[in-house]
Amino acid sequence: MKQYVFRLQRGDDLYESLHAYCKQQHIQAGYAAACVGCLLKASLRSADGATVCNLEERMEIVSLTGTVSENRCHLHISLSREDLSVIGGHLMPGCIVNTTAEVVLCELAGLSFAKEFDPDTGYNELKIIPLLSEESF
Repeated sequence: MKQYVFRLQRGDDLYESLHAYCKQQHIQAGYAAACVGCLLKASLRSADGATVCNLEERMEIVSLTGTVSENRCHLHISLSREDLSVIGGHLMPGCIVNTTAEVVLCELAGLSFAKEFDPDTGYNELKIIPLLSEESF
């Protein structure tokens, strides 16, 4: 397993930056191991798959979890508001870093993540593709 550690700065879009980093590093399959920092704006989708909540306030990143690759990122985030209440949902573009976001991604060897339409859910869902290694021959 390979780890990547990097820092995002004020004004960076959290989702877009994570996906761009995966493309730049050619990460085939991985997951978000850690992310701490704060946001100035957030765009989260709820569990109904349709409702998007846009917030403009300072929030601490409490957790970020999900699968990442150069083909797709599926991430959920929890955010703490100034009154210490916590909100969360599906991470969307539009989550803007306030001061910093420290990110740790882990790459999974021997796998590739893709997206494939699932008629049961109506969404493009994770497709896990085992990669052949030289040891397989």
